[in-house]
Amino acid sequence: MWPFARGKRASKEKAAETSGEGKHREEDGLLQELGVTDRLREFVKTFTVDTFRSFPLHDDQAADPADVCAQSNVRKDLTEWQERHATLVLSEVKEIAQLRYVLCPRHLKERQFWRIYFQLVKSYVAPYEMHAIQKARMKKLEMEVEESLIKGAIEVEMAETNRGSGSSMTLISKENSLLKDDIDRV
Repeated sequence: MWPFARGKRASKEKAAETSGEGKHREEDGLLQELGVTDRLREFVKTFTVDTFRSFPLHDDQAADPADVCAQSNVRKDLTEWQERHATLVLSEVKEIAQLRYVLCPRHLKERQFWRIYFQLVKSYVAPYEMHAIQKARMKKLEMEVEESLIKGAIEVEMAETNRGSGSSMTLISKENSLLKDDIDRV
């Protein structure tokens, strides 16, 4: 942006810069939330084909191709947080994406690849995953409290309505009895 620009052009350029900065901060927040830090990136870049091929896995069950998520090409047997992390790490760290391309499905099944990956990076991502679990629990708890407050408010409102209609019914009954008395007198 030109420092001496005036008018609409200057404000448009300034707005574009501000929205770009906001978007960049949002992306950084997501990376941080999902544990894709610089430290993790550097560690993942050290992985080789042999890192995965020589990793001891005890459960080598065949993976069902139906378990693969069509949108992100990441396994459905991962937790929601792991799935989001895996998708993000594939887009942010090209070395792991290339490694996955080389290994799957020729040498490893998709399921095995992600199990090994999460075992290898466990110490790097565990705090972030725990934070996400705690955040989800808090959100669920807040929703339950909100639902109970709404339910309580509805019950109070219905009770007041019932009391109000009950008293109006009593009033109508009294009016009817007064009318009968008037008719009987005539």
